[in-house]
Amino acid sequence: MAGQSQGVQQTATEAEEKNETAVKPPPRSTEILRSLSLTLESISSQAGRAVVQIFARGYAASEDPANSDTLLTAQRSSGSGVLMTPDGYILTNAHVVKGARNLRVELSQYLVAEAQERHEKYAGRSIPAHVIGVDRETDLAVIKIDRNDLPFLEFGDSDKLKQGEIVLALGNPLGLENSVSFGVVSAVARQLKPDDPMNYIQTDAPINPGNSGGPLVNAEGRVVGINTFILTQSGGSEGIGFAIPSAVASNIYQQIRTIGHVHRAHLGLVVQTITAQMADGLALQREHGVIVSDVAPEGPAAKAGILPDDILVALNGKPLDNARQLEVSIYKQPPGKKVTLRVLRGERQIDVEVAAEEQAEQFDALADLMDPATNVVPQLGIVGLDLTAEVHKMLPDLQRPAGVVVAAHVASTPYSGPGLESGDVIYSVNRRVVENVAELRKMLDGMKSGDAVVLQVERDGRLRYLALELE
Repeated sequence: MAGQSQGVQQTATEAEEKNETAVKPPPRSTEILRSLSLTLESISSQAGRAVVQIFARGYAASEDPANSDTLLTAQRSSGSGVLMTPDGYILTNAHVVKGARNLRVELSQYLVAEAQERHEKYAGRSIPAHVIGVDRETDLAVIKIDRNDLPFLEFGDSDKLKQGEIVLALGNPLGLENSVSFGVVSAVARQLKPDDPMNYIQTDAPINPGNSGGPLVNAEGRVVGINTFILTQSGGSEGIGFAIPSAVASNIYQQIRTIGHVHRAHLGLVVQTITAQMADGLALQREHGVIVSDVAPEGPAAKAGILPDDILVALNGKPLDNARQLEVSIYKQPPGKKVTLRVLRGERQIDVEVAAEEQAEQFDALADLMDPATNVVPQLGIVGLDLTAEVHKMLPDLQRPAGVVVAAHVASTPYSGPGLESGDVIYSVNRRVVENVAELRKMLDGMKSGDAVVLQVERDGRLRYLALELE
């Protein structure tokens, strides 16, 4: 019996050894996977401490017809952000904080737990924040909290990213705080619209609502992008996410942090990439390159002598193959910088020096100043703003010093007649001068349905009358 038992035991041991040999991964592979896992764990842990959750409350213009209660509707939003300095400067998306009248930031739960373990006096996770500046064109914003000795991340170089490189997306998707997803760089410079100067990092690291404003980090734990949006048919992540490259984000961040806004250059040109059909129909000498389709009057290009239908063949000596090359190059130039355009005009080729000028601020920034208690004008279905010094900076060439700027309007007007547009400035009602929103509301309160209202309005630098009938 003893011998039989020994034989059975020996057989079982041999089987176990064979089984282990069959399923055990090669030692080298196990070591590589373990190393990769530990690296990702370390990056997630360290980078996650600098990721915050942002909660915003504010107002947005409603498209509901002529109801003073719904011209501006209260809205709540949340997103992510990343601490960029130990004293509380945070980089996020502009759409996360757009129109915010109340802003709060929640620090990472791990950061708070660490402080509590050290028995440090901590004033809680939820901290008031304020907006330093917003750049809608790139969808970036900088906000700040009043704290010191905070963990922060540094920028990496997105220009050095390679397709297939491992990246991590951090943030608070769908409100699930301190989440991390893993993926690779699907494309290093994805252009979503023809001739759009903005290129995005495309990644298959899952990104969902709430991830907006969070960092995309590389294997060194550096910020190579700011997660911004996804392409989806289902509404959820389908592995096609996009991040603003750090090469763009770092420049915008530094400008907003130091001066509160972004100086952006432009040449006053509308350009398009030449196609074979375009060359054939317009009888062009080239089937590739860049053609000028419009020149802004009094713009820098017009002053330098650039004309519509000119073909641009080089910028600062470098050949131009498409419109995007020109737009991207100018996009990065500081205002005042001179560039040399090589122009093909007929059979003649000339070099033209153009001094880039600062691009005017986008008008939609005015919408951030509106308040439902004081700015809604229900009789006209608009949100109006007084012509303050701040507003005049955004609209510097107005003909008169006082009036009411239309910051937003409803789609279905509460009157008959031509519609008001965002950017219109109302100077008078039936020849009575309007100094501010309060006066405009008072004048209209004294009118009834069917009354004729003739507004004197400045639009695109010209005065005109708009004859309306109140309903």
